[in-house]
Amino acid sequence: MSFVSPPFNIEDGEDMENPLEGLNEKQREAVLATRGPVLIFAGPGSGKTATITRRIAYILSSGVPPEQILAVTFTNKAAQEMKERIGHLAGQAAGKTNGLYIGTFHALAVRILRSHAGSAGYLPHFTIFDDDDALSLVKEVTKEQGINPKQFPPGMIAHTISGLKNELIGPEQYAEQLGLADLFPRTLHGVYVQYQKELKAANALDFDDLLMASVTLFRKYPAILASYQERFRYCNVDEYQDVNAAQYALINMLAAKYRNLAVVGDDAQAIYACRGADFRNILNFERDWPDAKVIVLDQNYRSTQTILDAAAALIGHNRVQKEKRLWTAQGAGDPIRLAAVENERAEAELVLEQIRELTAGSYAPRDIAILYRTNAQSRMLEQVFLEHHFPYVIVGGLRFYQRKEVKDIIAYLRLAMNPRDLVSLKRIINVPSCGIGKVALLKFLSEYLGTEVPRHARAPRKSHEALTAFDRLMQDLRGRIKEERASSFVRHLLKTIRYREYLNDASEKSEERWENIEELVSLAKNYDEPDPPAGLEKLLEDVALMSEEDISEGKQEGVTMMTIHAAKGLEFRAVFIVGLEEGMFPHARALTDIGGELEEERRLCYVALTRAKEKVFLSLAATRTRFGSTQANPPSRFLGEIPECLLEVDEEPTIHL
Repeated sequence: MSFVSPPFNIEDGEDMENPLEGLNEKQREAVLATRGPVLIFAGPGSGKTATITRRIAYILSSGVPPEQILAVTFTNKAAQEMKERIGHLAGQAAGKTNGLYIGTFHALAVRILRSHAGSAGYLPHFTIFDDDDALSLVKEVTKEQGINPKQFPPGMIAHTISGLKNELIGPEQYAEQLGLADLFPRTLHGVYVQYQKELKAANALDFDDLLMASVTLFRKYPAILASYQERFRYCNVDEYQDVNAAQYALINMLAAKYRNLAVVGDDAQAIYACRGADFRNILNFERDWPDAKVIVLDQNYRSTQTILDAAAALIGHNRVQKEKRLWTAQGAGDPIRLAAVENERAEAELVLEQIRELTAGSYAPRDIAILYRTNAQSRMLEQVFLEHHFPYVIVGGLRFYQRKEVKDIIAYLRLAMNPRDLVSLKRIINVPSCGIGKVALLKFLSEYLGTEVPRHARAPRKSHEALTAFDRLMQDLRGRIKEERASSFVRHLLKTIRYREYLNDASEKSEERWENIEELVSLAKNYDEPDPPAGLEKLLEDVALMSEEDISEGKQEGVTMMTIHAAKGLEFRAVFIVGLEEGMFPHARALTDIGGELEEERRLCYVALTRAKEKVFLSLAATRTRFGSTQANPPSRFLGEIPECLLEVDEEPTIHL
C-alpha cells in the first residue's frame, strides 16, 4: 500500500481555502500524513484543532467522499467547533462536507445502535439513562436487595459498575475474573445483574452501555462491523489520551481494515482517570500500530516561555510520559508570582487585590480565571468577591438539563416516546401532584406495561380516577407524537398538565423555573422536523448526550471561577491557581500515590499552568478550615518542582519551599 499523500486538488470547489496555508512545519507534516496510522502529540496551545480540521479538509480536497471520514471528539462543543471550521475551509462547495461524520463517542454509539437495535437486543426508540437516572435505578435495586446504604453506598456501587462497563466487563466476566468469595464483590455482582435486567426491561441503556453494546454488537456480528469499516475509511480521534477501554476497542475495530487512523492528544494533559480514561492508550499507540508515523506539535502559540518552562519542569517529575519540550516565539514574559498567606480568607482577599490591579490596567474581568482543585474551595472566594461587589462567574454550577423542572418535562417526553421507561414514569406520575397514594402508586407501577389501562380496583377512588386520567394523558401524548412537531408537542404537554400552575404552587422561584421551561421550548424549536417523531427523538438524544463541557459559559461579565478539570481546553490572559498545599493540591487521596494518582495530580497542575497566556499567580494558605476544623498543611510539592528562577515570591509573608 502506498502512503504517499494526495496532491492538493479542488475540483468544482474553487472557494475551498488551501488547508496548508499558515501552518508550521510540524502541523503541515500532520496534515499531509493522510494514509496509515498517525500519532500526533499536541501540546497545549499548539494549534491542535486547526491541525485536525485542516487535515480533514485536506483529505476532502483529495477527492475522498465525505461519508468515508469519521472524526470523534469528547464533547458536542468540540464537535460543533470542528464542523464549523471544516465548513469554513470547504467554503460553499456543493456537497463538499455532506455526509462527513463528526461527533462524540457516545453519539456515534447511539447512531450505530439505533440502526441495529434489534441485533443489539433492544426495541426501537430505546431510552438513554443519564447519571441521575442510573443512580436512581441502582438505589431501587439496592433497596430491593436489602443492602445497607451506609455499608455500600449506592453512589459507590453505581460508580463501580460504570468503571466495569468502561473496561468492557459485564456481570458474568466480573464474577469469573474476581470471584465472589468476599462480601463486596458478591454484593456488587448481585446489584449489577439486577440493574442490567431492569435496564433491559425498560428498553433503556445507560451512558456506559452505549459503548459496551456497540462493541458487543461488532464482535457478535462481523458483517455489521464490516459495513462500518467500509463506511469510515479515514478515522480521526481527538483527545486520545482520554479514551477508556471501550472507546479504545470501538475505534480500533473501525480502523482495523483500512488502517487510516489518526489520533491526536497529549499524555501530559490526561486528567480523567476518574472517568475510566487510560492515558497509556496513547503511549502504547506505537505498540498497537508498529508502522505508525509519530509527529510532535511542539510550538506553542498561547503562553510565554516562562510559563512553558515552569510546566515542563513540573511534568518532568512524572516517570510515565512522552518527553517533549514546548517552545514559543512570544518571549520569556513575566515571572510566575507566588504568595503564602495566613488562611483561606487572606488568600481570597489577596487574589481579589491582585485582580483589581490587573483590571485597573488592560485586563477585563473575563480575561482572568481562578482555578482550584475542588469545588468547595470556591466558597470563600465567592464570599469575598460578593462582599466587595466584584463580578464573577462560577462555571460548573447546576446544569440546565439537571434542573428539576427541565428533568420533569424531559421525563414526560421520554415516557411518551418509550412506554417502558419506568424511571421516567416514577419521576412524573405524581408531577404535578394528582393525589395518587403510595399503595396505589406501587400497584400501578407493578402492572404498568404501556398503553393498557392497569388493574387498580383496590386503589382508593381518588387514586383510581387519577391513574385513569394519567393513562388517558399518556394515550393522548403518544397519539400526538406522530402528528405534532417537537415545540408544539412540548407546549401542548405543558398546557395539559398545567405545569406553570404547579410551579407557582410548588416553588418560591417559580418565575426562574418557568424561564427554564421557556428556554426548553425554544430549544425544541430547533427540532421541528417534517417527521415529528424523528425530531422529538433527536431532541431526547441530544439532551441525554449533553456533557458538562458543553454547557454554555453564559453572557455574564466577570472573573471566571472553576475547577481545573472544568478549565481543560480553555485559555485566559491571567490565571490564579489557589490552594497549593499538600492534601489540597495534590489531593489528599493522591499522597500515597496508589495507581499513579500523584502523577495524575501533577498532570492536572500542568493543565492549570498552561491555561495562561501571559500571567500566572500561585497561592497557598498556612492554615485552612476543612470539615469544620482548622488544618495546617505544608506547601505543595509542586511548588518545589518549579525552578526558583521562574518565580517571583511575595516578600510578605515569606515562604520556604
